[in-house]
Amino acid sequence: MPGKIIKIISNLYTVKVGDNIYECRARGKFRNENITPLVGDNCLIDTENNYILEIQNRSNYLNRPAVANIDYAVILTSVKKPNLSLNLLDKMLSIVILNKIKPIICFSKLDLLERDEKKNIKNLSKYYQKIGIPVVFNNELRKLKKLLKGKVAVFTGQTGAGKSTLLNHLDKSLSLKTGEISEALGRGKHTTRHVELFEVEKCFLVDTPGFSALDINAFTPEEIRFSFQEFANYPCKFPDCQHKNEKDCAVRQAVLDGKILKTRYENYLNFIEKK
Repeated sequence: MPGKIIKIISNLYTVKVGDNIYECRARGKFRNENITPLVGDNCLIDTENNYILEIQNRSNYLNRPAVANIDYAVILTSVKKPNLSLNLLDKMLSIVILNKIKPIICFSKLDLLERDEKKNIKNLSKYYQKIGIPVVFNNELRKLKKLLKGKVAVFTGQTGAGKSTLLNHLDKSLSLKTGEISEALGRGKHTTRHVELFEVEKCFLVDTPGFSALDINAFTPEEIRFSFQEFANYPCKFPDCQHKNEKDCAVRQAVLDGKILKTRYENYLNFIEKK
């Protein structure tokens, strides 16, 4: 029967099949085929003998934490206290996209902004949505739940952005205090013994303390350029254009014309110049 691995402890795999839970072992063939089952893997199991028979193809996976088939990364982004960092936001967007995960931007703490500041954030939101990245505000719970329904999602973002508060609103039974996400999702703050998916409001969440530590320097300038997906709308004269000082660069012209957000372009240059 088809199922999903939601927890691994030692050599014991917890597999969810519909509303049922099975504690399974993996067949020895996986070791011979150099396959390591991961949390999030879709699999076929023998429910009579409690064995995992097959690991199905993965859409993506992360080494830290070791989890597969992530649909969305919700990037919690504070607009005040801590102040908005578009450099950090664009960095996380690139990392998420290059790991073949769909990003969702979730802006928090809009209530701390003045009217003009809120207008700027709404204009920023429209730009990101225009280039294909869903944007929600942290009080738009129905919209977020609709996006995440039936999906596997990781929550990441800057410290103090409001991950605990958002998760509390998604599932009041968590009753998290600030900074207590790891404990409530079954992972001690000082020891990381296992990765686990938790079903919350018809979606699966995974605690990912290591995800925000992923480094954009692990990617090449070409990969980083690809992650700025709106650049593809402005083909340059030379296909290998780095969009720096090249002649007839359509991307730089689009920035001058206000079609590409200036901060996006500046962050792109910052990321590739550090290579």
